[in-house]
Amino acid sequence: MTASLVRQLTVAALAALAMLGAQAQVKERTLKFAFQNQAGHPQAQGAQKFADLVAEKSGRKITIKLFPGGALGGDLQTVSALQGGTVEMTVLNAGILSAQVKEFAAYDLPFLFANAQEADAVTDGAFGRKLLARLEEKSLHGLGYWDLGFRNLTNSKRPIAKAEDIAGLKIRVIQSPLYIDLFSTLGANATPLPFPELYAALDQKAVDGQENPNTTILASKFAEVQKYITQTRHIYNPQALLIGRKTWDGMSAEERRIIEDAAREATQFQRGVSRGEADKALEALKAAGMVVSELPPAEMAKLREKVKPVVEKYAAAVGAETVKELNAEIARARK
Repeated sequence: MTASLVRQLTVAALAALAMLGAQAQVKERTLKFAFQNQAGHPQAQGAQKFADLVAEKSGRKITIKLFPGGALGGDLQTVSALQGGTVEMTVLNAGILSAQVKEFAAYDLPFLFANAQEADAVTDGAFGRKLLARLEEKSLHGLGYWDLGFRNLTNSKRPIAKAEDIAGLKIRVIQSPLYIDLFSTLGANATPLPFPELYAALDQKAVDGQENPNTTILASKFAEVQKYITQTRHIYNPQALLIGRKTWDGMSAEERRIIEDAAREATQFQRGVSRGEADKALEALKAAGMVVSELPPAEMAKLREKVKPVVEKYAAAVGAETVKELNAEIARARK
């Protein structure tokens, strides 16, 4: 046997041992992954892609069990479950995490991003990574950011042709002070409700309307209980993909690598799906009978002017330095 062949066999043997060692670090486990949107929504498609990748990369040892449609409760309840270790994973609007780390409210500042690419540059960059790191002290571990899209307004009362038409409507908002202030400033009766309760509230006329991206409006079948949709694009929602620290800290290095690699791949897939389906969703909502309107530029300018006090209030709340960092990253993205 030549020295060269011996070296090749030795390298192959060491590689096989390393692979066996890595596999030994992966335990049989099932992780519960809860989220608010229904099966078929881009959020759910991203979750399924993540589950498939984890299964593949772990040799079927790690199973991701999906709980769509708020089956395990609303976002706030799910975050608490992650911290307690009774649910392992979730994906949710990043702004909701302001209850844990106040700086996350910066993502919900109205009319912040001009397009999704600007949001990617911010969330994938130093700013986004810094905020995720802050979650560690709150018993949460951030794996990245997915796309939900720009939020638009629906209601069952009347078409919105000008900014003033929003006044007097009872609008369901997510359980975040910024959203309550935003729609209150526009003259609406802002009503915070967990997402799983929203369809029934619209159906029973407990609220007149709500605001969500087109894909969510379609997947949640809100066209059955809402007549009018206005493309306000008032807030863009990056979504935080999270795993509980109790779960993360109990994983081996190899298990963590599998989860992180799957999260990176699933993020790119999910963003592509979400953005590809946004325009299709609007056409489907039209076909379902919704009346679609776009506010003229002058009315959009009026909206931006009306919500300036909200922007200033929450910019001050998250901190001048944080907002400065955020705006600097957006400016770099625009160049």
